[in-house]
Amino acid sequence: MADDSSPRTSSAPLCRSCGSPATAEPPPTAAPWSEASPPPVYRPIRAPAINAPAPNSTAIILSPVPQPIPVPPLSLPHSFEPPSKKISSPDDIARFHSMPAGRYFLGFVSALSHSARGLKISDPVPISDAVSYLLSLLQTLSSWIPSFPPLPHPSRYGNPAFRSWHQKLSDDAPSLVLPLLPSDDLSPAAIEIVPYLLDSFGNPTRMDYGTGHETHFAAFLYCLARLGVVSEPDYPALVTRVFVSYLSLMRELQMTYQLEPAGSHGVWGLDDYHFLPFVFGSAQLLDHKYMKPKSIHNQDILDNFSNEYMYLACVSFVKKVKRGPFAEHSPLLDDISGVPTWSKVNSGLLKMYKAEVLEKVPIMQHFLFGSIIKWE
Repeated sequence: MADDSSPRTSSAPLCRSCGSPATAEPPPTAAPWSEASPPPVYRPIRAPAINAPAPNSTAIILSPVPQPIPVPPLSLPHSFEPPSKKISSPDDIARFHSMPAGRYFLGFVSALSHSARGLKISDPVPISDAVSYLLSLLQTLSSWIPSFPPLPHPSRYGNPAFRSWHQKLSDDAPSLVLPLLPSDDLSPAAIEIVPYLLDSFGNPTRMDYGTGHETHFAAFLYCLARLGVVSEPDYPALVTRVFVSYLSLMRELQMTYQLEPAGSHGVWGLDDYHFLPFVFGSAQLLDHKYMKPKSIHNQDILDNFSNEYMYLACVSFVKKVKRGPFAEHSPLLDDISGVPTWSKVNSGLLKMYKAEVLEKVPIMQHFLFGSIIKWE
């Protein structure tokens, strides 16, 4: 699934001797989650005119914060159908967000975020049979990786061994999801939810992965919620157990097979591959007594608490794989670190997820619609 990959370039003239901008552009305006809050104590340090402007902050600031919405249960028995793509234009995007499917899906993502407020990854949460099986499924997918070691390959991205791993996923997916659908009324749903699972782990043809694939994993969980396989008491475990395991598996796949970022925003993205762990991770840190958004600049905090908070783990991973000053290779994350509270970070990231993922045609043109997530 491709993400928005339109290039962003600086308009500043370049110096003929050193190649850097000859005139310094003013730093971007406040991050979209600042919402007229007072200037933070920490002011992000930025080199002038890095790469390109940040995402359109004004529209994001003015948009409402997505709120949790209960998932409407699907009436059973039900006639399921293979899902297909429906979005091809901005008008289709507007239609998606006006229809029940769009509102309920975004409400589900917001509900997952809300359920993780103040939770560490190690905190005890209810583990239902469905959650336990989802964790086992992800562990199974991880256990396949040694059977498909990377092949000699000259390119930087996309080791062809990933196609073999993904083919096994495609072959085994129907049998993998059936234990989640134990009744005669539920088992026919496999034809509809398997495609969401298959697209959750990257594209085997392009050998890439991005926020669109991540969104399909969230859609897979949303389908399970509509089917009644998981319910609201499972949400904390879906975030701190299932999604954490999914993120771990995707990091393993990305590093093993050098998956290409699907339409990376470059320095103006949170991460080359992911978005939702920043949303859920900021919710985990809400009202933390000691750790503030600026704490990501404290290496001791990252080293000691990344195993408990997704946001810190993501920042730590970015610092591990990218070179140079943090403010230069990750200016958006650097800007967020200047926001005074995790509450503002979380609400802003939810709004940004809607604007930068769910409202982008290059991403959502690959989103699937069937009878569970219905195009109307």
